[in-house]
Amino acid sequence: MQISLQRDGARGEPPVYRQIAAQIRAEIAAERLSAGARLPPIRELARRLRVNRDTVALAYEELARAGVVEATVGRGTFVTGVAGRRERAAFDPRLSPLAERLLELERARPRFGSAQQAVPMHALIPDPALYPVDAFRRALSRVFQRHGAELLVYGAPQGLPRMREALAGWLRGAGIGIGADEVVLCHGVSQGIALALRLFTEAGDCVALEEPTYNNALSAVSGLGLKPVAVPMREDGLDLAALDRVLARSEVKVLYTIPTFHNPMGISTSLAHRNALLEIAARNEKPVVEDAYEMDLRIDGQPVPPLAALDRSGLVVHLSSFSKSLFPGVRVGGVAARGRLVDALLALKQATDLSGALPLQAALAELIECGAYQRHLASLRRELRQRRDALLEALERHMPPGARWTRPEGGYQVWVELPDGIDTSELLPDAVAAGVLFAPGAQYHHDGRASRCLRLSFAIADAEALRRGVKILGEVIRRRGTVAARRADRVLI
Repeated sequence: MQISLQRDGARGEPPVYRQIAAQIRAEIAAERLSAGARLPPIRELARRLRVNRDTVALAYEELARAGVVEATVGRGTFVTGVAGRRERAAFDPRLSPLAERLLELERARPRFGSAQQAVPMHALIPDPALYPVDAFRRALSRVFQRHGAELLVYGAPQGLPRMREALAGWLRGAGIGIGADEVVLCHGVSQGIALALRLFTEAGDCVALEEPTYNNALSAVSGLGLKPVAVPMREDGLDLAALDRVLARSEVKVLYTIPTFHNPMGISTSLAHRNALLEIAARNEKPVVEDAYEMDLRIDGQPVPPLAALDRSGLVVHLSSFSKSLFPGVRVGGVAARGRLVDALLALKQATDLSGALPLQAALAELIECGAYQRHLASLRRELRQRRDALLEALERHMPPGARWTRPEGGYQVWVELPDGIDTSELLPDAVAAGVLFAPGAQYHHDGRASRCLRLSFAIADAEALRRGVKILGEVIRRRGTVAARRADRVLI
């Protein structure tokens, strides 16, 4: 089976996975692949075509949905022989290139299937057992008693004034001199990222991103038709020399960064690093989008002022969220900016949606004003410190020689770098089968390349489960390392 790929997307060729699927269809229609023929394994075909395994998997999935092939667990993927039958023809919608790219990103995300009994160290979703359900219910009841139907109408795009004032006060406590009129409420940081990027870019522009970075930020960049330009991360944060070179490029319009409890690495940058970053951005006249989604979750060390608190030029657009410190269902975040940026944000927000959920905004403001949010944070931080310490102790005990990991002062995540020869995307199925979930490093790179790194979260699992999960993971890694070593020996022989 011969497959030839055109990889210059600027010339309008279909995505690579659709090219692969189309050429396999043609082989079947021409009867060069007959019914019952076994297609090459995904890994083998990906190696032959020099593409990511996920790309081949997407092609096989498309063929399976059309009934052209059938996959059997443990045996492989086989031709069904129906490719040329007219009665199986169906409408094949031609999606936009942006939609196709987002589909590729989505399908490349790990699928954990029915792994309910596994130790969950893969997601940054707060543990539901720690949600302040009763306190929030009481806050919601109080605001409905006072305001009733007023909270059930469309609100202003900027958000409920009471909640904006509460958030502005909270940000002032972190050193950000901001007023309620300089805050635009949004549906969590995810919407905030898209709004902030749209302030400065249009389709075809470039965005400077940390490498690795938050995978949903990569999706937002793709969904807006933007191009990521990777700036490598070091142990102390962004490589500042590389950042200076990137921001000097005219096609790069903005920097997106997570300086506090970085996702996925968990690190926080120093005051000196933050000041140097702002100086580089100012010299190159490039704005900065600061994602501070976990800012309230410090459990050790001294707080470092956010970039927005250090900014003297109006460069920084600051994103905040309550999804990690409270619970995701509240869907309240904030974009803080100055001057004309606020007017532009309001125009973008109006074009995006009519209003936020006023009952949730009102209840959250009540929770902050009555002190319940602060009490919840104190309890949550104590629990997170125990979980983080349990995870770090287990890593010391069970990780193989040569492994390294970060030691976060807050947030939910630890970044682990395994010894050479281990691809964590390939490791994941073995880990899931053994009863532990993690997030492989490839999904945090703009090009999805293979990675020997992984992210472990202590958000959902308690201390005992984390110790058990890391022990299981260590055993899986050692088995994988033994197999890789045997393969290397065979190659040398």
